Amino acid sequence: MNLGSLKYADGSRSRRKRLGRGEASGKGGTSGRGHKGQKSRAGAKRRAWFEGGQMPLQRRVPKRGFTNLNREVNQVVHLRQVEGLAGREEAITPEVLKRHGLIRHLGAPVKILADGELKSAFEFSGVKVSGAARAKIEAAGGIVIPVE
Repeated sequence: MNLGSLKYADGSRSRRKRLGRGEASGKGGTSGRGHKGQKSRAGAKRRAWFEGGQMPLQRRVPKRGFTNLNREVNQVVHLRQVEGLAGREEAITPEVLKRHGLIRHLGAPVKILADGELKSAFEFSGVKVSGAARAKIEAAGGIVIPVE
């Protein structure tokens, strides 16, 4: 067997329909579009969400709730993640957390939560701290500088 002897499987390739080439072709006249109606016309298109004039789904379903446009989303860091930086860092700032891959964006606010234990003393600045996390940080000998 070589590349020159390869052939397509029987029945795997069919010729294209030649539309509008006389009645004897079987696809003359209406060219397979049927009689009348929107889809029989030239240039007729229907958007995927169009429902033929029926009230569209996005207008039929009830609207509920409220979206706060001024919502502030904190980037969450847990104390167990911060404990992993022991010996490498003493001051915890958003820049340090970004450098170690614990947060994604420097522009978004960061909040430290109390999940895990803290054995090393760290200085936290430029980040928000939950009440329980603040207690654990101060119990380990660390300090929290409030965010301006």
